[in-house]
Order: sequence, then C-alpha cells, then structure tokens
Amino acid sequence: MTIQPGNTIPDTTIQVIDGEIRPDHTGELFAGRKVLLFGLPGAFTPTCSNKHLPGYISHYAEFQQRDISVMCLAVNDAYVMQAWAAAQQVPAGLLMLADGNASFTRALGLELDGTAFGMGLRTRRFALYAVDGVVRLLQVEAPGELRVSSAEAMLATIGH
Repeated sequence: MTIQPGNTIPDTTIQVIDGEIRPDHTGELFAGRKVLLFGLPGAFTPTCSNKHLPGYISHYAEFQQRDISVMCLAVNDAYVMQAWAAAQQVPAGLLMLADGNASFTRALGLELDGTAFGMGLRTRRFALYAVDGVVRLLQVEAPGELRVSSAEAMLATIGH
C-alpha cells in the first residue's frame, strides 16, 4: 500500500551520501525537521539526470531558506549514487539516499517494476513533503511524466 498524507515515514536502514557514504535510519533522518524527499527511477538515466535532480540542485537554496531538508531517493547502490552526486555537482546538504535493495521504496509503496526496460525494481518518480516524520503531501507522477514532483511544482505547492 502506498504511503499517504498523515502516515509516518517507515523506519528502515538506508545508505546516505553527503560526500561520504554512511548507513542511517530513515526514522532518524526525518525526525524533528521538514523534509522534501523526491524519488526517481535511477542515477544517470535521462530524465533523472537532465531534469529532475538538476531542478532540485537549482532550487536548493530556496528549500534551505524555508528550512526544508532535501533528499533524493533511488534504487541504486551507494557507489553509483556517490558517483552521480559528484557528476551532477550536488551541493553539500542535499542528501542522496541509495536504496540498493529497494527496502525503503517498498516500505513507502512507491516501487516501479522496470523489468520490461531491463531496469528491475526501481523507485517511482514522486515527491513527498514530511514534517517530523509525518507525510503532509505526496505527489506521484504518471508514467513518463515530470510535473507534480519537480522542484518548481513542490515549491509552489508547499508554499510558505
């Protein structure tokens, strides 16, 4: 079942990349702060690399001004996410979450079966806004779309 507004972020272990790679618990990552989590099918894929992640990089300062932490989730291993972060020049503080076994993605109910495209199980394209670990807003994209989960759309929707 897909997570919904009012639900608590599930607590799983995930690899966090912020320059270095470290394991962390999602419950701790979301506790006590406002978080914008966006998920995408994969590092180094066209839409993810050319539009989705770059939008959040471009608008990162605006999220910081609103005291919102930004995190990017993909079903990739930590080394791929680290290399992608370096290639995309992800700013310090914008956390990359490597969900290699898709455990967090499945716990959120936001998995995508990409086997027809040779990609296996991936994360659906989405954006989620949570406050102190409770989901306030979830925007899930239709297949092939990038509208409601973009940085621009989320800034406009969240307001303040």
